[in-house]
Amino acid sequence: MAPGRTTKRRRLSPPGDEVKGASQNSKDEALNKFYNNAAEWDLEQDYERRPRKLSKKDKERTRLPIKTAEGIQNIDEPEPEESDSFLGTDNEEDAASDAENDVDEHEEEPAEEEKPKIPMKLQIFQAKEELAKLATLINEDPEEHIASFKTMVEMVDNGSHVAIKKLALASQAAVFKDVIPGYRIRPLSDGDLSAKLSKEVRKLRDYEQSLLSHYKNYIQRLTELTKPSKGSKEALDPSLKSIAINCACNMLLSVPHFNFRGELLKILVNRLAKRQIDADFVKCRETLEEVFARDDDGVVSLEAARLLSKMMKAKEFRINESVLDAFLHLRLLSEFSSKGSRDRVDREPEENTFRGKKPKQKKEFRTKKERKIEKERKAVEKDMKEADALVSHEERDKNQAETLKLVFGVYFRILKLRIPNLMGPVLEGLAKYAHLINQDFFGDLLEALKDLIGHTDRAELEDDESEDEDAESATASRDSQREALLCTVTAFALLQGQDAGKAAASLHLDLSFFVKYLYRTLYCLSINPDVEFNPNKSLRLPDPNESSSTQQFKPRNKVNFQTPTVLLLRCLQSMLLSRAQGIPPPARVGSFTKRLLTTSLQVPEKSAIATLSLLNQVAKHHANRISPLWHSEERKGDGVFNPYATEIEGTNVFAGTVWEGELLRLHYCPQVRDAAVDIEKMISVRK
Repeated sequence: MAPGRTTKRRRLSPPGDEVKGASQNSKDEALNKFYNNAAEWDLEQDYERRPRKLSKKDKERTRLPIKTAEGIQNIDEPEPEESDSFLGTDNEEDAASDAENDVDEHEEEPAEEEKPKIPMKLQIFQAKEELAKLATLINEDPEEHIASFKTMVEMVDNGSHVAIKKLALASQAAVFKDVIPGYRIRPLSDGDLSAKLSKEVRKLRDYEQSLLSHYKNYIQRLTELTKPSKGSKEALDPSLKSIAINCACNMLLSVPHFNFRGELLKILVNRLAKRQIDADFVKCRETLEEVFARDDDGVVSLEAARLLSKMMKAKEFRINESVLDAFLHLRLLSEFSSKGSRDRVDREPEENTFRGKKPKQKKEFRTKKERKIEKERKAVEKDMKEADALVSHEERDKNQAETLKLVFGVYFRILKLRIPNLMGPVLEGLAKYAHLINQDFFGDLLEALKDLIGHTDRAELEDDESEDEDAESATASRDSQREALLCTVTAFALLQGQDAGKAAASLHLDLSFFVKYLYRTLYCLSINPDVEFNPNKSLRLPDPNESSSTQQFKPRNKVNFQTPTVLLLRCLQSMLLSRAQGIPPPARVGSFTKRLLTTSLQVPEKSAIATLSLLNQVAKHHANRISPLWHSEERKGDGVFNPYATEIEGTNVFAGTVWEGELLRLHYCPQVRDAAVDIEKMISVRK
């Protein structure tokens, strides 16, 4: 069917005039309408009703986070920006471009959230709170939260600041001290792993093994921090090393019975091997001294002495002298009664209450079943003693004997090598433990002490001959005098520490060399300005005439325990009043009495009082032998008194008189005056 025919319409007016007229009419109508409605517009109200444009941080997230290769990210739904036009008629192209920009900005947000810029102070505060939370959980239930130690370890390894690492190390030490049991955990063997256990026992065993594993890792970390490798970053921060040493010292003092005690001792000994003295060195030395003083069974002391001896030999005794002073804190002086040397220890046989042979005890008859029960009972008692950690006297004596051999081995080796800066501590130690040295070793030791005194005499002779001598050599001379006094104290202590009856019968020691040296040096000691000086207690201002470099590097006295006056009085006490030395001859007592009264006029006040107190005891015991010094009518013999004689026999002491007593009566100190009068009264009463 053909389409219908359309009617063609003709245009009556020109097309240009129509368009021009229509557009003009529409513009006029729109303009009139705009002016008519303008008065009714409320622009402020329209702006107030428009929704506010929120910031990106305040937008509510309506989508769930998604997991990508970079981690978990939050992607928000993009929202197009609204038009700034009051009428709200923006183009669709502008809206699309704004939406694309918003999507790009949202995609960049997760990258910024991965690296938040938190202040370091806030990080340290958060670390403190986290460590406190972990420590509280472990203390409340260690078996349940034993895995929290792993979090603390991660804070040490991955900490962003040194302060956080130090806090984590100290927190672990504090928590370990609280949760470590009072017994040593035994490592499991293959048989223990395959054994059938109850649920409670298996749970306890798993907890102990986990605790032991975490503690082992902690000790290894402390070891790495105390001696880091050359390329490590932690070597640049000494504070981290100091906190590791402090933690090791605290753990050794708090839990010396627990596992890995040897590793803690190695940390301390390695620090003491360095001659540089700082706070860490002092901390390690004081910790070892406290460990020696606290040790009851001698096991820890034996391990520490073995490590120190090995370290000193490896360093060829190039160590600081204060390390040797730690041996003086060993509990060997009053609790160990055996005699030892560097090779063996002689134990005294048990005293037999019966004379002759000990009678045999009648053996009690027991059946086979009773013997079996007795054997099982002894086995149970042995296990109970081990479980209760009871210290047997035999085990303690054995440990102390081994420790004593190690200490004497170090002392005798240094004595043989004659290392100058270590002679003082060695002689001090020998003087303290001389009663524990066995008698077969006395001869070699006395010869070594005589050689040292002879070396001191030669040094003093050279000092007297040289007129232009600096201050350092004078200090060395005073130290040599102290060492010689220690040699004399040690020599007398060897005999004094033995039993008097056995010493008189078996020992034949000639100590006349030490007696002559002591008599010869009394005058020199009386004019020594350091006769009452103790570096630990005495206060002394620096010499203004010395240079600053001399004052800075001036060596301190080698022996820090007793002043020269105390050492001298110990020697005189052993020589004149000790029973082990026997009754001294009258010439010796009179010569020392006369010379000591002369030196009392030169020494300071305290030394004079101590010397006169000793002479009062001498007068009490030997009044008949020294009374001719006060009463001339009782003299035997004639001649002239020689006050400068170096030998006792050449002084002819009883040809002189004690004129020093009249000067001591006029002394400025009333105690010295009273002591001089007491000596004269004692002589007049007991003569």
